[in-house]
Amino acid sequence: MSNSNTVTEQLTEAGRKIEHSSFDIVTAEAGEHNYSEAQWNIVRRMIHATADFEFNGLAEFHPDALDAGRQAIIDGRPIVADVEMICVGLSKPRLKHFGVSTHQFISDDDVIEKAKAENTTRAVQAMRKAHIKGLLNNGIIGIGNAPTALLEVKRLILDEGIKPAVIIGMPVGFVSAEESKDELALLKDIPWIITRGRKGGTTLVVSAIHALLALAEVKQSKS
Repeated sequence: MSNSNTVTEQLTEAGRKIEHSSFDIVTAEAGEHNYSEAQWNIVRRMIHATADFEFNGLAEFHPDALDAGRQAIIDGRPIVADVEMICVGLSKPRLKHFGVSTHQFISDDDVIEKAKAENTTRAVQAMRKAHIKGLLNNGIIGIGNAPTALLEVKRLILDEGIKPAVIIGMPVGFVSAEESKDELALLKDIPWIITRGRKGGTTLVVSAIHALLALAEVKQSKS
């Protein structure tokens, strides 16, 4: 990735130096990989955020994921997250540059009440609320915590016909986490980025979105 980026870089020279050095170390220690240069920018940032080199191999990309993600950011499409931690972790100045807003509904009173009444999870009802608000069509969906949110998104795609721009599906855990990502990867017409297996988490989603923001800045500067 070009170091000429300004909006999506660290704000101080010292911070930029540390981050670039860290990325160089990750690339050197990771060894061989089968990712494109753009894909590696995302995987490298995920490894940088977790110090876990297993994501070199666990991360997988739909063929259209990067183009769709970059364009969605440039177009200022909303980000819908399963939990507040993703929204808090994203850089506000970087999002503001592209006019991208973030949304999460996991703790809304109506979401909690519907989850209790229908014996579902809050994550399921939060995704349904996002759908009712019109945020999922052409939006960026980031799921790092709740497998049921990811399964609900797939249901909304198949049953309700929603078409997100890209889904970053990386829930972590032991109940349905691996299976939900396997299910998402079966989709052919909706771009996605996933981590196979049980590993995942909000940190990875934040890392992936920050990498997409940087890739979007490169594309924007060339247009």
